[in-house]
Amino acid sequence: MSEFSLQNKTAIVTGGSKGIGLAIARSMARAGANVVIASRKADACDEAVAAITADGGSAAAVPCNVSHLDALPGLVAAAEDTFGRIDILVGNAAANPHYGPMTTIEEPAFDKIIDTNVKANLWLAKLVLPKMAERRDGAIIFVSSIGGRRGNDDIGIYGVSKAAEEAMARNLAVGWGPHNIRVNCIAPGLVRTDFARALWDDPDKLKRTEDAYPLRRIGEPEDIGGVATFLASEAARFITGQTIVVDGGITISGTGRE
Repeated sequence: MSEFSLQNKTAIVTGGSKGIGLAIARSMARAGANVVIASRKADACDEAVAAITADGGSAAAVPCNVSHLDALPGLVAAAEDTFGRIDILVGNAAANPHYGPMTTIEEPAFDKIIDTNVKANLWLAKLVLPKMAERRDGAIIFVSSIGGRRGNDDIGIYGVSKAAEEAMARNLAVGWGPHNIRVNCIAPGLVRTDFARALWDDPDKLKRTEDAYPLRRIGEPEDIGGVATFLASEAARFITGQTIVVDGGITISGTGRE
């Protein structure tokens, strides 16, 4: 079996019905994993499962709004009931209801960002880590953002939440590494998703952004999927507490904005 194989593994992917989450789910399914698609809308989850199974993969839909912490035990229980155990957790679901300076945000928007992007990931980790520890095997991946590593006057609180995810991964990696559980982050640059549409939908703005990226393009969801599959596989068995930046080189170029 290839060291990149996820055969006989089960992965929960939050926000897995579209964009980066769906690309991760499809990549993991192609590597042999059973994939649990968790997202707010049942029809979107069903469509994602249909796409994966049509491609020969194994998947199940568990609609869940991860910002509702009381729904998370049900998500984990449904995944275990369907596939027996959880080997991989991908915390990809995110929210950003505020665009503008940090000092103009209202408390409900702040709470939604933190609850969805940070608290839900920690609560899910708390639910899956004990059984991973019993088996002495597990991988957790949080989808962060280069927004957590750079200053930005428009998406500052979102960036704070993504910096928190990276810190959370480091701390969980230290605490659970002795149980052979690895916790890492992926920090994408600008990726062509509905979530980030405001940043790439205008052709002139997109051209300026692409000119600033060393690879002269923004990311596609599939650019993130393979990295997540790698981090979940045995090929990454000695990597933990790290953030893999997948950004077309923008953070090392010194020019442009994501």
